[in-house]
Amino acid sequence: MILQEAILHIPLSQYAFANSERNLTIRIRVAKDNLTDCVLWYGDRVQPGDPIVFTAVYMKKILSDMHFDYYDATFETPYDRVCYYFELKDPEETRFYYADICAKYLPVERSEFYQYPFIRREEICEEPKWFREAIVYNIFPDSFASGHREIVGQGKEMEWQNGIRLKSRLGGTIQGIRENLDYIQKLGFNCIYLNPVFTAGEYHKYDLLDYFHVSPNMGTDEEFRELVQDIHNRGMHIVIDGVFNHCSWYFPQFSDVVEKGESSEYANWFYQLQFPVIRPATEEEKPTYSCFAYERKMPKLNSSNPEERAYFMEVCRYWIREFKVDGWRLDVANEVDRGFWRDFRRAAHEENPESVMIGEIWESSETWLNGDMFDSTMNYDFRKNCRDFFALRKISAEEFHDRIVKMLLRYRTGTLRGQLNLLDSHDVNRFLSYCEGDLRRFRLAEVFLFTSPGIPCVFYGDELGMDGSSETTLRGPMPWEKVQDGEDDFFSRLIAIRKEHEELIYGDYTLRYMDHDGGYIYQRTWGDHKITVCLNNGSTTIDLREYLGKDSVLLSESYEAGKLGSMGYAIIEEK
Repeated sequence: MILQEAILHIPLSQYAFANSERNLTIRIRVAKDNLTDCVLWYGDRVQPGDPIVFTAVYMKKILSDMHFDYYDATFETPYDRVCYYFELKDPEETRFYYADICAKYLPVERSEFYQYPFIRREEICEEPKWFREAIVYNIFPDSFASGHREIVGQGKEMEWQNGIRLKSRLGGTIQGIRENLDYIQKLGFNCIYLNPVFTAGEYHKYDLLDYFHVSPNMGTDEEFRELVQDIHNRGMHIVIDGVFNHCSWYFPQFSDVVEKGESSEYANWFYQLQFPVIRPATEEEKPTYSCFAYERKMPKLNSSNPEERAYFMEVCRYWIREFKVDGWRLDVANEVDRGFWRDFRRAAHEENPESVMIGEIWESSETWLNGDMFDSTMNYDFRKNCRDFFALRKISAEEFHDRIVKMLLRYRTGTLRGQLNLLDSHDVNRFLSYCEGDLRRFRLAEVFLFTSPGIPCVFYGDELGMDGSSETTLRGPMPWEKVQDGEDDFFSRLIAIRKEHEELIYGDYTLRYMDHDGGYIYQRTWGDHKITVCLNNGSTTIDLREYLGKDSVLLSESYEAGKLGSMGYAIIEEK
């Protein structure tokens, strides 16, 4: 019997999307091991006359989790307006599924079928090729470098305007980044993502004072221009952090509101103001304005205000036009007005159609990834799943796979490939700290990072075995002289494998094996090319010989003669 309560299809979503103006992907979810066949029937929804002529496409079971199977069909269509339904079979019966109805008969009217009204080119999500093939190195500027292979490790303050002081903690500079581009490039990274560099008071630079200049205690505008030029000369790209949800409470426009109250021309630039606006003297005193989280020094901007929006659209254009940056990572993106992001994307693409937008959204991000706002979001679910399986080892391989399947099917195929996968960032404890310093667990997670669908992003110092479980340590000084057990070589080899094998960028993801002890094997397939990745997060040896044919081992640890030892890995190219 077909279990109707398990069936799910969502039109115009990650279950039905266009890859091009003549190519569609249609998916359906059903109960696990419930069907013997699943067929998609599609036709021209505006075909003159009845009945509509339907064409069959046999659907492939692409993935399974603990409870469901997922079927998928990607096909070329001669029609730009499509209607469709599903034919579901089990050993006992055949059912038709259309318009959320599961019946033994087909509908009478064409409007009752599922509809793809029109394949509009504007709604096709397609990131620039350079971004899909990016391998990202994330730098926290204050912590990275003050010179060639060095970080001074001491903070200083300098006066800016009106008695406002600019702080640093470890003394990293723009010039320091520039002097170490050879190091980043030699490892194999081809894109740099910088946390904020604009004028701001605190060392982290998320309390913005001036959006049009580099923070003077970090460098000059000219030094930043030279940095971007050097990055481009090396065939690399650069993405910068944009903070448009909030600013500093000394941001000139906010100071004007504090001074003039309701008569300030900027009174509508900020969110939930109550007059008079007073800067609280202590953390216990509640501010009379909305702010970032509960941080009184960072008032929240009113991103729906037209004048403010025009100001920030010029900020967007300015850094792309004048400094040639390749895109933006956008802070606290899920708290900003969506119309703001649509305008921001248009402004960015008018300056450079190949620019990208990456939203900081920690949860599922489907509604921001429909082609009108962001190209990508920071995939914190990726980190969470890897943390729980590889580092903390509190979930089984089956639970891990269940989470991964849901993550892989959460977005359209192209959007999935553009997700910024990460294990670390400036906002979370270092992954190696969760591993309790065990590099073997860390390396299993890194292998997964570089061989999974999505764009790998590495936080500075991870390639040197850096840990940290507090703000000062996770954002600690780059340990230039403290490479752990060849970690940098391990990273460079992983990056090289990623670059040399398109199946790791574009390929399908298929489970080959998992066990209760922590063994997990999956395959990436692109055309005739296959990479099999074997991870043993358990305590017993896994015999891989039945899963592999003729093969070439690209990178391995604790792997010999087809057997994978405890805490070992093997990346294998199948011939």
